[in-house]
Amino acid sequence: MDAHLALGRYGEELASRYLRERGMQVLERNWRCPEGEIDIVALDGDCLVVCEVKTRAGTGAGDPVEAVTWEKANRLRRLAAAYLRSRPGSVARARIDVIGVLAERGRPPVVRHVVAVGS
Repeated sequence: MDAHLALGRYGEELASRYLRERGMQVLERNWRCPEGEIDIVALDGDCLVVCEVKTRAGTGAGDPVEAVTWEKANRLRRLAAAYLRSRPGSVARARIDVIGVLAERGRPPVVRHVVAVGS
């Protein structure tokens, strides 16, 4: 497996565990539709959480969370709407979260969770 893909999968696994440890229910990972992909779909109480995960091996390109631009956040909103359309009546509200994972060699990974991006 490509090292970049492996790093991304590692970050998604850490993010899923992080969310579960905080009481969220992870419903799906890598949910796809014609408009794109959602890294993690979870429930936080009665709120659907569409979570984008960004993993980096260093900060040379900035903090992983900074990789989610307004354009990406808007795309995630469209994906959240597509997910909700595919499951009518499942939840009343949704939000977009971002989890950044900094996985520097020789150091414990750092997970940063930004709740309700662009709200």
